[in-house]
Amino acid sequence: MPGTSGADRRAVSDEPTVRANRRWWDSAADEYQAEHGGFLRDAGFVWCPEGLDEASARLLGDVRGRRVLEIGCGAGQCGRWLTGQGAEVAAFDLSRRQLQHSRRIDEELGTRLPVVQADAGRIPFAGGSFDLACSAFGALPFVADAGAVLAEVRRVLLPGGLFVFSVSHPIRWAFPDDPGPRGLTSDRSYFDRSPYVEHDDHGEPSYVEHHRTLGDWVGLIAESGLTLTSLTEPEWPSGHDRTWGGWSPLRGRHIPGTAIFSCVNGGARPA
Repeated sequence: MPGTSGADRRAVSDEPTVRANRRWWDSAADEYQAEHGGFLRDAGFVWCPEGLDEASARLLGDVRGRRVLEIGCGAGQCGRWLTGQGAEVAAFDLSRRQLQHSRRIDEELGTRLPVVQADAGRIPFAGGSFDLACSAFGALPFVADAGAVLAEVRRVLLPGGLFVFSVSHPIRWAFPDDPGPRGLTSDRSYFDRSPYVEHDDHGEPSYVEHHRTLGDWVGLIAESGLTLTSLTEPEWPSGHDRTWGGWSPLRGRHIPGTAIFSCVNGGARPA
């Protein structure tokens, strides 16, 4: 990992988490897009390393004519696909370098995806601006206060608006992040919510990922005023032999790697 000298599990508050992950993604964006860009496609909506594609999954339903917010958009691949389906899309990411890749792809394809650099805890749009919101492994695994992000999403959604987001399946936190046989034996408690922290030579966090159990996610969704309508746990498809970090065909046959939460805003229209 860029700028990493060690890793441990310890509490990290919101601002150090934001600083660390902004720097990390700015440093890692080039390598990330070079390694995974082909799998994600320049204008494709892939929910997870298992390869679940929105074109067939239809978790967002018919997006034509809908106003959609993508949270943690990276290089804008999902937002670009949504635009191609007739949606009106706005997107944001914490990393300036990821957004530069989005601009590069737009220039290569002759497309234009509106993007802005922002922190998911302070979404820079007015209340009730969107019909739908989505996030494919964007922002939510990398924030200290996921409840604040969910509350912000509810604020910018219209009543009845849908929010669908994917994260690493919480059960994976009980296992080593190893795509091989070692990754099939639990070596820590699922209930240990200590964040995974990579740090530099001075002990300063350089990457932070936060763990919530399935029960935690359900509770946070309810507390935000959203209503959970479905939970999707994609199975590893036959013939898919790609390894992505700790995701692999071997592990995918035994334990879920991704959880996708679908939520509806049932509250009053935001001010």
